[in-house]
Amino acid sequence: MAITLTKGGNISLAKADPSLTKLVAGLGWKPRETDGPGFDLDASLFMLNKDGRVRSEADFIFYKQMTSPEGAIIHNGDNTSGASEGDVEQVLIDLTKVPVDVETLRLVVTIYDAEKRKQTFGQVGGAFMRIVNEVSGAEVVRYDLFEDYSTETAMVFGEIYRNNGEWKVRAVGQGYAGGLDALCRQVGINPV
Repeated sequence: MAITLTKGGNISLAKADPSLTKLVAGLGWKPRETDGPGFDLDASLFMLNKDGRVRSEADFIFYKQMTSPEGAIIHNGDNTSGASEGDVEQVLIDLTKVPVDVETLRLVVTIYDAEKRKQTFGQVGGAFMRIVNEVSGAEVVRYDLFEDYSTETAMVFGEIYRNNGEWKVRAVGQGYAGGLDALCRQVGINPV
C-alpha cells in the first residue's frame, strides 16, 4: 500500500520499499474544461548538486532532451493533450546510475505557452506525483496537490534527494509565476 505524503512531508525510499532502485515518477493532472486554447503541461526533471544547481544543461531532462548522459534518467515523452486516466507523463529513474555529485532530482511541471494562452495552475485540478517501483509495479509513495495556484504557471511537484547515504522523497507543491524560465534560472540554466 502506497504511503501518502502531505505538502512538506518526506519519507525514506529504502524504508518505504527496500527493493527500490529503479522507479517511475508518474505525474498527472486534469486541466479544467475551457472554451479557450487547449492545455499542454510538461513534466521535467532537474539533476541538482549540493548547491541546488545543475552541473550543466545536460542535467535538465525534458521532452527535447529525454535522457541524462549516464542513462540514470529517461523521460517517457510529451503528452500534449493531457488525456490520461493515470500518469500523464512519466520519468524513469535508476538510482544506481545517478552520479555521486547529484544530490537532488527535482520533478517539475510547467504550462506550455502559459502567458500567451492566459493559463495558470488555478485552472488545473487533480494534480499528483507518485513513485512506483519499476520492477514490481507497486505504487510506493503518492502526493496529491490540493492547493489553489491561481497565478502560478510552473510547479515543483516533489524531489527525490540524498540524505545521509539514503534516498528520500519530499512532497514540495511550490508554485512559480515565471514559468519554466523562472525554474531554469533558479538552478543555473539561462533560457533562450
